[in-house]
Order: sequence, then C-alpha cells, then structure tokens
Amino acid sequence: MALEKPTIKQLEYFVRLAESTTFRSAAEQLKISQPTLTAQIYNLEKTLNLTLIERSRSGATLTPAGRDLLSNARQVLEEMNGLLDQAAMINHGPGGIFRMGVSPTVGPYLLPHILPGLHQTYASLKLFVRENTPKALELDLLEGRLDLVLIPRPFSNPRLTTEVLFDEPLKLITPEDHPLAKLERVSSHHLKDQNILTLEKQYSSYQQMELLCSELGATIARDYEGSSLDALRQMVIMQMGLTFLPSLYIYSEIHQPQGLIVRDIENLNLYRTHVLAWRQNSPNRSFYRQLAELIRSLVKTNLHEARLNF
Repeated sequence: MALEKPTIKQLEYFVRLAESTTFRSAAEQLKISQPTLTAQIYNLEKTLNLTLIERSRSGATLTPAGRDLLSNARQVLEEMNGLLDQAAMINHGPGGIFRMGVSPTVGPYLLPHILPGLHQTYASLKLFVRENTPKALELDLLEGRLDLVLIPRPFSNPRLTTEVLFDEPLKLITPEDHPLAKLERVSSHHLKDQNILTLEKQYSSYQQMELLCSELGATIARDYEGSSLDALRQMVIMQMGLTFLPSLYIYSEIHQPQGLIVRDIENLNLYRTHVLAWRQNSPNRSFYRQLAELIRSLVKTNLHEARLNF
C-alpha cells in the first residue's frame, strides 16, 4: 500500500503560514477561509506524523520539525513551479512571471535600458521587480520569495549561482568650487584627509569605501551616511564632503551644470561588479543563463556611452 503524500496545496499553505506567522493573515493572502487553512495544516501534520506549527493566541510559530522541513517544502514548490514554467516555455517559448530583486542603487538607472529589449525578445516574459537592500534581497532569494536578483557584489553565498554581467566604474564627485575640481588630473594621494560620503552600512559599497579610505588616508563621514545615491549627490552640493558615484547613476542623473564636477582618479581602478544571481537548484537555471547573456548584450548596445567594462 502506497504511503499517503502531502499535496502541493498543503505545502503552499504551510510555507505561507510560516512566512505570515498568523492563520488569519495567511488565509487572507491565500484567499481562503481560516478554517480551510487550519484543516489543511492539520492534514499535513497528520500525513507527516509531525507537529509543524505551535499554535497560540499570539499567532503561529514553527516547531523545530517545522523549521527543519520549511526549506524542503520551499524547494518542492520551486521545482513544481519550475516544471510548469518549463512546460510553458516548451509550448510557447520563454515567458511567465518571474520575481526579480534589484538594489535601489542599480535598478532605476539600468532597468529602463534593458527591459524593453527583454520584452522584445521574450514577449510573454513578465518581471515582477522588487527593490530592497542587498542583504534583504539575498535572504528573499534564498527563501524563495524571489526567483533571481540583479545586484552588485560581494555576493558569494554557496547556495547561489552568479553570472557576471559587467563592471561599472565609480567616479569621484566634488563640489564645483572644491580645490580638487580645479586640478586637471586627480591622483589617489590627493584624497588624503578628505571627507568621503558613503551609503549606509547595509549597502555593499560601504565596505568598499571603508577599505579605500583606509588605504588612501581619507575619512568616512560616519555621521552623514546617505540612504540613497541622490542623498549623496545633494550632500556633496552642500559641501559636506566628497563621494564616489557609479557611472550608470552619473549617466542618468548628473548633467552639467549642477554644482558638481565628475573626476576619474589616476592609477585607481575603482568599480563595482554586477551579477545576476539565482538558487543553485533552480529548475529555470538554464533560462537564467540565457537571460544574463541577453542583459549583457543589451547593456553593451544601449549603454556604451556610460563606459562600462565587460
């Protein structure tokens, strides 16, 4: 006699409840009644002969067994969704809805130049785009809330696969009346004792700037960390310090005259590397590699004036 097996719907309900922490919230998100959700979770626990959820007035908490099985449940759902996506691709070509995360320091300045080309190549492809900090995007990707992310390195989780897209130079930004703005050539030694503005610690560029300042004898303005690239630009205009901004942002947002001067630093190869990342066991990994190659091609064609490196 074959053993009874959990249904895909039961696993979907279990994962959603684990993420929502209350039966009411999970039921609303699933668009089912709370008694239906309760019954399906009970049936799942009965099938597995395990208690997965600890119920209390304050909500639903995973038991140790529930925590152990949650990643497996997510993987089963991902494989099932991958099977359906693969079948749709065989029938109609690449398409469907994919959830893609991007850093707010990348998305607004890159996506407008590549999304039309992606749509032209894959007419039925739809990308649900979510912006968040790199650490939050990494967690959402690992836990299955996102299918892939487009993000700057460092990004080296062993459970993820990354495909390098391009290197983006970082350029020095000074107020137009700053002494460095008057130099024809700016060298790394000119940055000694300069006040450098940077993004908040949750962004990967913070560690990059911290290391750079240590090497060059510059100082990070720790009391004035920016929450966005726009904030850094405005603080430079107000003469609160200097900063380094990525080429895509400069290409998109900085046009003379703005009270700012853009400078390269001689003998300083400063850049950030962008990757497309997905879970190693993703059933759509073959398509994601195709997507990465198309993004590289679109960036080369549409953003050659931004002087990116490939």
